[in-house]
Amino acid sequence: MYDPTRLAALVAVAEAGSITRAAARLGYTAPALSQQLAKLEREAGAALLVRHHRGARLTAAGELLAGRARRVLDELDQARHELARLAGLSGGRLRVGTFTTAGIHLLPPVLSAFRRAHPEVELAVADYEPPGGIAAVVAGEVDLALTHAYEPATTGPAPVGVLVEPLLVEELVLVTSVGHRLAEGTGRLPVTELAGRPLISSAPTHPPRRGVENALAEAGATPAVVCESPGYALVCALVSAGLGVAVVPEMVASMAAAPLSVRRLEPASFRRTISVVHRGERSTAAAATLLALLRSGFGRGSTAQAANRPPQG
Repeated sequence: MYDPTRLAALVAVAEAGSITRAAARLGYTAPALSQQLAKLEREAGAALLVRHHRGARLTAAGELLAGRARRVLDELDQARHELARLAGLSGGRLRVGTFTTAGIHLLPPVLSAFRRAHPEVELAVADYEPPGGIAAVVAGEVDLALTHAYEPATTGPAPVGVLVEPLLVEELVLVTSVGHRLAEGTGRLPVTELAGRPLISSAPTHPPRRGVENALAEAGATPAVVCESPGYALVCALVSAGLGVAVVPEMVASMAAAPLSVRRLEPASFRRTISVVHRGERSTAAAATLLALLRSGFGRGSTAQAANRPPQG
């Protein structure tokens, strides 16, 4: 019998390509996650990972087990959802925290599905600019919250009593005005090509973006306009007007109302992870039900797919 926690660790490494990145997403230290993986290898009786200087990759046995593990974990999520329904959610209140982009483009269909199944539960939604949603769950202001984190960045473990569970991982991409020279070509653009280019800098003092801004500065990108708002609608409008280029989440680029050109960057380590913050086994039945809907709706660590709608934040 395999431990679901260890199976989830294997899936996380498969998706992150690195024990260090997987550990950060799951709220573990890298040594602690390595111990879990070592125990799983002993249970499986086979080597599941090959470590190399750039991270880790799964062996054939690891790929086989990870594929089965995804299905097992999805079934467990579904079971939690069904058990929550059996709990008889006939009243009460569910308080949900979110940030603007997720609140407009990701959360509504999930809340709609919840409302159809449990019309008697009162819903309340509050906006928290990350990482404020984490503190809100800790303080009991909301039952669960959507938040995000950027890479590269230095992140610490989740506060005691809450779990930060990744739902979506998306690359950060370069956006330029239409016809811009940097938009030419179909391959990835080395981030060093941004050296000396006017950059629309997205709230450099904002904690989730600070690591990205520092990495861009190290590559030589020159801030031309500092946009102090953490929202992306203004950033995209300034880029479209030709005032500079910007590095934004792929979802934001695909939703932009203003005309833009998009180019992927090399290295591909600039990313944003959208996560749900919850209380684990201490969650209410309503929160556990919504959590199961979020998991089934977005999948574990999958790349966000977005419709063509304008970004808000």
